[in-house]
Amino acid sequence: MADEERQRGNPNMDAVDRVRQLIEIMAQNDLAELEVEEGGLRVKIRKNTPAVYTAPGIALPPMAHTLLYPAALQAPAQSGQPSPDASEGAPDKKLVEIASPMVGTFYRAANPSVSPYVKVGSEVTPDTVVCIIEAMKVMNEIKAEVSGTVVEILVEDGEPVEFGQVLFLLEPPKQ
Repeated sequence: MADEERQRGNPNMDAVDRVRQLIEIMAQNDLAELEVEEGGLRVKIRKNTPAVYTAPGIALPPMAHTLLYPAALQAPAQSGQPSPDASEGAPDKKLVEIASPMVGTFYRAANPSVSPYVKVGSEVTPDTVVCIIEAMKVMNEIKAEVSGTVVEILVEDGEPVEFGQVLFLLEPPKQ
């Protein structure tokens, strides 16, 4: 049916086919957004990604936490103190980071009178709320978006955090 309509020159079918091709190109190249203008057709396709909020007029470069933390994790072993990995007798494990998606103030619990969302040793799934970040008087629940066990909490309650700052380190689930 599509070939018959294309032969008759149905421009709507050509547009639908072109959009399908563009979606395939996005998937193959792991693109988050694609905008194309061809003839009378203008298409903008964007993956559904979580919104990142920053204060207007502030452009912060991404922080290279992945370079900082492995060295920091190895420092105790060099100072003569056993690292958590060494005490278990396991080879170095790759830890998973949960980073702040925005600038704001970090809170471990919804209010001071309740238990924190997570603590060291807590098991989390992608839908687990791990903290709140207050930005411009709005309380934003932050979900883990990964699975694992909390190994370290890198921010104190009530501290300001930057976009991309690592908040938690997780041990990935055992397979």
